[in-house]
Amino acid sequence: MAISFDKAFGVHPHAMLIRSQRAELLATNIANADTPGYKAKDIDFASALKAAKSNQQGGNSMVRTDAKHIAGGSRFVGSPEMFRTPNQADTGDGNSVDIQVERNLYVQNSLEYQASLQFMSSKISGLKKALGSQGA
Repeated sequence: MAISFDKAFGVHPHAMLIRSQRAELLATNIANADTPGYKAKDIDFASALKAAKSNQQGGNSMVRTDAKHIAGGSRFVGSPEMFRTPNQADTGDGNSVDIQVERNLYVQNSLEYQASLQFMSSKISGLKKALGSQGA
């Protein structure tokens, strides 16, 4: 019986990739908190996950330029970056980063990443146990 990792892990691998990209974006926002004219960016997690799930089912196809090339493709499309609507009035330098909001979002994103990682770890542990008992 074949193991379907897509069914076993669900959306968690895709969620971890999106959360990783989001962490980089939030860290960039924090690093540019004092940069004049910098606009805070974020990722719409729900739409990025929806795109990743539809990609998982359909897959991306690569253009083959020769019949001897192996068909391939990726299963993940980059997340759409969006500018965040500022919560505070413009301070005069055009920067829209609210450092407290960015830090809170970074911590929340990190906790959600850790939750997916813990889920994946327990699933892998369960699969290893199941495979170990099959050989006995």
